[in-house]
Amino acid sequence: MDIREDAKLHIHNLYNSLNQRQEKPSYLLNITDVLAQVYLKMDTAKNPEVWLNRLANYIYNEEFNRIHLTREEDKDLMALGNLSKSAGWNGMNRGNFNDKSQFYSIFERMPRR
Repeated sequence: MDIREDAKLHIHNLYNSLNQRQEKPSYLLNITDVLAQVYLKMDTAKNPEVWLNRLANYIYNEEFNRIHLTREEDKDLMALGNLSKSAGWNGMNRGNFNDKSQFYSIFERMPRR
């Protein structure tokens, strides 16, 4: 399985799991928005590792002390983090970890929550 397929599997699992929660505060909806956006970009991204790096950092930042992840959700998030390790330093330095606009181009509609 290549990195794109593996990443899409973990993103899909995490998205579905988070979407099944009863309470959906804005920070949880922001995470699911970003998961869906990165899932769509996986097939066409030149460097999927960079997108995965931004995604993992964004989720860690958003969920810190606000969302309790289940064991399976945590495994999926750690797997995404492991896949992103080959992104190098540029993947970490290019984005603002608490801003979901980094996942959308100027021509894409970003959901406001």
